[in-house]
Order: sequence, then C-alpha cells, then structure tokens
Amino acid sequence: MKMKTLGLLGIILFLLPSCSQKESNKAIIPFVKTTTVFAHENKQEILLPGKIKASLDVNLSFKVSGTIQKVYVNAGDQVKRGQLLAEMDPKDYEIQFSATEAEYKQIKGEAERIIALYERGSVTTNDYEKAVYGLKQITAKYDAHKKALDDTRLYAPFEGYIQKRLFQQNETIAAGYPVFSMINSGNLEVEVNISSSDFLKRASFTEFSCSVDVLGGRSFPLEMIAVNRKANMNQLYTMRLNFKEKQNGVSPTPGMTTMVSIFYNDEGDGKVSIPLSAIFEKESDSFVWVYNPSDSRISARKVKVAEVLLNGTVILSEGPEAGAIVVTAGIHSLKEGDKVQLLPEVSSTNIGGLL
Repeated sequence: MKMKTLGLLGIILFLLPSCSQKESNKAIIPFVKTTTVFAHENKQEILLPGKIKASLDVNLSFKVSGTIQKVYVNAGDQVKRGQLLAEMDPKDYEIQFSATEAEYKQIKGEAERIIALYERGSVTTNDYEKAVYGLKQITAKYDAHKKALDDTRLYAPFEGYIQKRLFQQNETIAAGYPVFSMINSGNLEVEVNISSSDFLKRASFTEFSCSVDVLGGRSFPLEMIAVNRKANMNQLYTMRLNFKEKQNGVSPTPGMTTMVSIFYNDEGDGKVSIPLSAIFEKESDSFVWVYNPSDSRISARKVKVAEVLLNGTVILSEGPEAGAIVVTAGIHSLKEGDKVQLLPEVSSTNIGGLL
C-alpha cells in the first residue's frame, strides 16, 4: 500500500512541471496596443486674385425698332421685377395692330360661318379648308402685331440695379440695341483665373474662400459653380464661385477685388501618418512593428521620417502602406516574429474598463 502511494506521488510530481510549462507558454503571448496607418492628407493652398461680380449682369434692349419716348430710370436706381423702365413711341405699331385687328375680326367671322355650314354639309371640303387656313394665317399675324405693340415697353426682368443708361429720350434705336445695363441684387459671384496645372488638380479641391481688403480682410466661404473647359488667350481657365452664406450688413459689392484661397489635398506623395510612440531605433535606423492578422505575429519594418508634428504624429515618406496595423505601445519588449494579441478598444461608455 505504501509503495503504491509513493508511485502515485511520483507520477504527480512528474506531471506538474509539464502543466506549469504549458501555463507559462500561454502567459507569454502579450497584449499590444495598435493603430491603423493613415494616408497623410497634405493640405495645400492656392492663392489667386479674383473679382466680385453680380451673378446676373445683362444688357436690356427693345425687341422692336423706334424712337424712345420716355425713360423712367437712371444709372444707380434700384428696380423691382416687372417695373417699367422705358417706352418707345407706339403710334406706328398701334396703327399696324389696329389694321390687323380689323382684318382678323372680318376673316374670323367669315371662317366661323363657313365652318358652321360645313358641319351641316352645306359647303365643300375645299371651302372649309380654305377658311381654316385663312383663320390660322390671320391669327398668327394678329398675335405678332399685338406682341410688337407690347414690345414698345421695356420691363425689368428681375430685381436689381441699373448700371448704365445707354440711350436718352427721343433717340431712335434699332431692335436689339442695349438701352440699359442691369445687375441683380441677389447672389454675388467671384471670378478667378487658374493655371493649367491647377486646372488638372480641380478634382482634389476641397475648400474655397476669399478675403476683401477694403472690408478689413474679412473672409467669406465660397463654393465652386463651374470651371471653363477651354483656356483663354493667356492659357488660364476661368473659375466661377458663389458665396455660401447670404451677406448681411456691410458686404462685398460687384467690382471689388479679392484674394481667393483654394485648398486641396495633395495625396500623390504617398506619405502616411502614425503616432510617434510606434517608432523605435535600431542600429541608427528607425523601425515600426507591423502586425500580420493572418498569423498574429509582428515583423520590423524600416521607416523614413519626413516630419514630426506638434501633436505627436509622425509623417513617413517610406514605410508601411496606408491600412497596415502597427504597434504603438510596449514596442521595446518585442522581438521579430513574436506572436501578440491585440488589446481590445475601450468602449466610450466604459471608460477605464470598469464594467
């Protein structure tokens, strides 16, 4: 009995080191803190002179020829949509319309009688068709002469300001000649010319703003409307932008000069950013530990530091690509090929990991 007890005790003592070794092997797989490598957004600025313009700047003209009889506004006047600006002497057009109106009434009456007789079968189809055609013809003539008479009055197409008055009362003008130059009183635009190289970067433009010196350098956010696809004589492309916010109080006016800032991200340099804590030195070179998700092991990757920012971020010109996972804590206790476990992220509702 005593011999059996001693044998059993020996077996237990033999197995204890093996169990202890297994537990030790489990314990040496460390937890590490990691982060993802991000592409560095290299924000750049293009500064160019621009000019503030009205979003609508048009020349107004009569659609008919004649002598200007009355002009009701002057340069600088504010006008409302539909306001009468000027009148042309309507006498010739009134006579023309009166003659056409009389002819229209006569032909219309005759055509209606023939159409009524045709419906009763009293006239031929040929007479009916002539009556219908004649009515259409005189109706078109009537409408044209009525419109010509209406066009002897010039109205404001939108609310705004009269910039220029180009003709005076009693002057005779042809149809289509500008009488007024008018701008709208609503949205403003900024016009700027960009170079060919900047034109090619337009897809990466992110923000726009302008500053006006005469307003104390006040800055205004802008948004792009469009860029001309064809360069001008100076090989520049015209870009149009409008103000994102409605201006109240003292605000820019058309004709003012401004400096336009165009911001864009230069992502073509291939640089990435990581925390400074991820870098360690070895033999005068800089390295990071890159985590491989397929086998949970780490490997050293040589890096080249381009810039160290004040917030503790490092910009790398050479090293792991964006999207890679690097170790950021406990890096000096690790070695090549170590197997590690990722430290789980702390929930924003479980600060300190107390739950």
